[in-house]
Amino acid sequence: MSRRITPSHLLRKKLRNRSSGYHPQNDRYRWFVLANIMLGTFMAVLDSTIVNVGLPKIMASFGVGIDKIEWVITAYMLSMAVMLPTSGWMADKFGYKRMYFMGLLMFTLGSMLCGMSNDENSLILSRIVQGLGAGTIQPLGMAIITREFPPQQRGMALGFWAIAAAASVSFGPLIGGYLVDNFSWQLIFDVNIPFGIAAMVFTIVIQKEYINKLVGKFDLIGFVSVVIFLPVLLYALSEGSASTNTEGWSAPYILVCFAISAIAFAVFITRELTTDHPLINLRLLGDYNFGMGNLVMMIFVIGMFGSTFLLPLYLQNTMGYTAVQAGAVFLPVGFIQGMMSPIAGKVSDKINPKVPIIIGVITLGISFLLNSQLTYLSEHSFVMSSLYLRGFAMGIIFTPLSNLMLLTISRDNMAQASGITNTIRQLGGSLGVAMFTTLLTTRINYHMQTFGEAIQSGSQEFKNVATNLTHFAQQSVGSNMATAAQQGKYMIIQHVSKQAYIAGIDDDFWIAAIITFMSLIPVIIMKTKNRKSIAKS
Repeated sequence: MSRRITPSHLLRKKLRNRSSGYHPQNDRYRWFVLANIMLGTFMAVLDSTIVNVGLPKIMASFGVGIDKIEWVITAYMLSMAVMLPTSGWMADKFGYKRMYFMGLLMFTLGSMLCGMSNDENSLILSRIVQGLGAGTIQPLGMAIITREFPPQQRGMALGFWAIAAAASVSFGPLIGGYLVDNFSWQLIFDVNIPFGIAAMVFTIVIQKEYINKLVGKFDLIGFVSVVIFLPVLLYALSEGSASTNTEGWSAPYILVCFAISAIAFAVFITRELTTDHPLINLRLLGDYNFGMGNLVMMIFVIGMFGSTFLLPLYLQNTMGYTAVQAGAVFLPVGFIQGMMSPIAGKVSDKINPKVPIIIGVITLGISFLLNSQLTYLSEHSFVMSSLYLRGFAMGIIFTPLSNLMLLTISRDNMAQASGITNTIRQLGGSLGVAMFTTLLTTRINYHMQTFGEAIQSGSQEFKNVATNLTHFAQQSVGSNMATAAQQGKYMIIQHVSKQAYIAGIDDDFWIAAIITFMSLIPVIIMKTKNRKSIAKS
């Protein structure tokens, strides 16, 4: 039977002759592959950050509150978390090139659907499609780079790959802010389409296929149980204090959701610890350092991701920043993080790696404490000081923590260990966003009630303020006396609402600081024996 000749095959054959840099036997081939992977990684990580500055405009466009719009972030992170442990098996079974292409296709299709969304529900569903693609792109990109580059070049290649992720952290909010301010929020998704198409074409033309013939069985029970457990749990957490839920945490459907998620979680744990081919090899968490390190990562990202979306909301809704101004404040974070990461790696090779981790955790906690002091009069320099500290902290935490976590993990288990760590990071981030959104809604309501009770409409102070504001409304707007009196009272209510909103955000940052400081406990009890001493013992 003759092999079917496709247009992509003809194009690849024309470009990949033996003298071409795209040919797998050419020394430059692996660098073209790296460039292809960096483009996909940049897009996938970009959409984790670019949306934050667009949330106020999206909320206004759809007329929804923070308790609903949080799912634009959570749905993306959740679907990524589901795909992270699954994509490796699918790549082994069907081919790394094919699955990487499918990840790009789903991400690009999801981006197009996001831009076409006309309500919050369709946007959330589109973000799920987008997240499934991103959850395939990131782990497979790292695996392809590791396979294509020899050990002596692998560190440099992974360094370039990490730069693509760090650049998206810095430029994502800025790009998103510019597009939202000058065009529309839809464009923060549409901008991915041409780059996604280009990345798909490059993947077809450049990459060679690799299929693992020793792939095991797919853990369907583990996959189904984790897909049920996570979304149902996060839905219950986000809906517990939602404005549409009048019964609160005691609502029957909330209790049912918690029960379903608990059962699914029990099934997942039991399955992963008893099957020969687990979706996620949870037995690796029995390794002391790896288990403690992932506990640190879980606590760390709950505070980190859970509070990241708060600052753009504060800057735009309270301080009057435009979207591009709110995005610009994050620009130094990625630069500082990228600059400090290699330095922290070298330092941790010479001294106890716990030292930079502990310094980083304390610094990050301090940055959250600074954010818990925000007011409607906070200076730009005060906001930036906390972000400088945050970039420094993130730069000196990740590299030493990764090295310490993998200290006693065998080379054969590195891929599984990396998948577990990435999954836990995404799960912690999703849980953090849900928790802090719920906490924000609860604390705003609490402060509104407290401030409202403190206002005594019959007091002389209230009457004086209302009278002054009435005169202000008459002079500045030209209202008549009756209208100006109503406008004066409205300004008092508006000011109280703003104060309650800021106080709620401050409470969230305070809790984020406490959670971050808690991660010091597992860091302190981690072991720091080097590999040579471990090998001898």
